[in-house]
Amino acid sequence: MDRAGVGRVCLALPGVTVDHPWDPDHDAYRVGGKMFAVFGSTGGLSFKASDIAFEVLTESGRARPAPYMARAKWVNLEDPSDWPHDELAEHLKIAHGIVAQKLTKKARAELGL
Repeated sequence: MDRAGVGRVCLALPGVTVDHPWDPDHDAYRVGGKMFAVFGSTGGLSFKASDIAFEVLTESGRARPAPYMARAKWVNLEDPSDWPHDELAEHLKIAHGIVAQKLTKKARAELGL
């Protein structure tokens, strides 16, 4: 999946915004102001993973712990175009859900979650 595909998948999820906190070539996808995925300037993709998915993906070598964010169970894909579209879309949907669940009830209600 390329940058545009990641954008289409993420922006189709409820309450999602995108901004560029570091430079115009970094796309940070957020729900309720909290990041759940980042597409980097060199084409890599990082996203929040469940504890189990983090272990499986990093131990199998399909992903690596995301720089600076591994302690929060984020993984990094150096080349997301190597992944099947449906599988990666599901991981992004799960990342969105994990982050959205941590929002307050009020914030979730305002976002329609």
